[in-house]
Amino acid sequence: MKWSMAPAGMAEAAGKVVRRLIDQGHEAYWVGGCVRDELLSRPVHDMDLTTSALPEEVIALFERTVPTGLQHGTVTVLLDGFGFEVTTYRTESGYADHRRPEQVFFVRDVKEDLRRRDFTINAICCGADGKLTDPFGGAEDLRRKRVRCVGAAEERFDEDALRMLRCVRFAAVLDFAIAKNTWRGLLRQRDQLAHIAVERVRAELERIVEGPHPLRGLGMLARSSLLARGKAPFPWTGPDLAAAAASTAGIGELQSAHRRWALLLHALKQSANEADELLRAWTFPGATRIAVARVLRVGEAWTAALQEVPPGTPGGTETLRRRWIAAVLDQGPQAAAGWLAVLRVLPGDGAAPGHGGGGPDAAGEWLSRMPLSSLAELAVSGGDLAELLQKRPGPWVGQLLQKLLFAAAAGDISNERQVLLQEAKRMDGYE
Repeated sequence: MKWSMAPAGMAEAAGKVVRRLIDQGHEAYWVGGCVRDELLSRPVHDMDLTTSALPEEVIALFERTVPTGLQHGTVTVLLDGFGFEVTTYRTESGYADHRRPEQVFFVRDVKEDLRRRDFTINAICCGADGKLTDPFGGAEDLRRKRVRCVGAAEERFDEDALRMLRCVRFAAVLDFAIAKNTWRGLLRQRDQLAHIAVERVRAELERIVEGPHPLRGLGMLARSSLLARGKAPFPWTGPDLAAAAASTAGIGELQSAHRRWALLLHALKQSANEADELLRAWTFPGATRIAVARVLRVGEAWTAALQEVPPGTPGGTETLRRRWIAAVLDQGPQAAAGWLAVLRVLPGDGAAPGHGGGGPDAAGEWLSRMPLSSLAELAVSGGDLAELLQKRPGPWVGQLLQKLLFAAAAGDISNERQVLLQEAKRMDGYE
């Protein structure tokens, strides 16, 4: 195998580990994802190795090692700036929690090790001579673009229920089909997903939604009803998911993960507050929750403006422009750009019938023409206002700064110190 898809030096360093093990009388192979991705001409990000050597024998052979998971036979070997997980051939049994094996047995036959793995496409190993060991037809499944369990699907999913989401994830990311018997096994075992921690489910879901073929993955999740079986709240029925399908057809066109989640949650009719609560329950990081909620809040402000300014209203386009600018200042230009991106992939392009220039293209132009969008860009500070008006600092300072910011952002006045100070005097006197 050429290892043309691996970073420079990685395959050479891994080869040193393999050869040293072989030179000491052990067997050793590249295994799993790195072999799969090389065969598919996909980037190889890391290389896992499997060996007949016991963990203590691996540790004795290399100067720098980390006992990553000795109870499962895994040692990380550090060599030439790379880390390689080297795992002793093993079999497993007693999956009491439908996730981790209670017992691990070290074995001497690599085919027995491959037998315990989840899918045939991950149960291929490659030796130092470049020859594949593929007892379950994984290479053929790669050629046929098929995800298939090693052995009986129901048994594999019963051992580790997370494998069901991994199955969907591999099919979505690789744009593969799922073998019929594997799909049937998934449907029979889907209730077991309730045993899996929300964090692990969320991690797989992120890879599906943020991957290259999100719509394919979402379709399989909807058809399987897997997510409704998990521990996290899933307040959508089959009809809800079906109705959302048309609205998410363009999700793959969105490059930002935040925008994809915003589109999906909008399609499922979640408000910004509801989306924030759901993402929290699904253990999403705070930065993701905040970014998605902001996009949806811009959308709520935009929708409210369209509803409150009937078509044909004199000056309606200018009113929409000012409402849009207020939303941009409230939630930030990134959130506003995110909502426009979401609008453009929604059916109907999010147009505002009867408003002429009040569609997303106009809003995008309004956004690009804003001379500033934050208080940090304003040419005066709160201290300037307190000194100018000879008043003690208080809430009034922030309120006045916001008014000045809106006036400058809307183009009513220029963002120049003297102009802003003069406008501050006028605003203060008017009040």
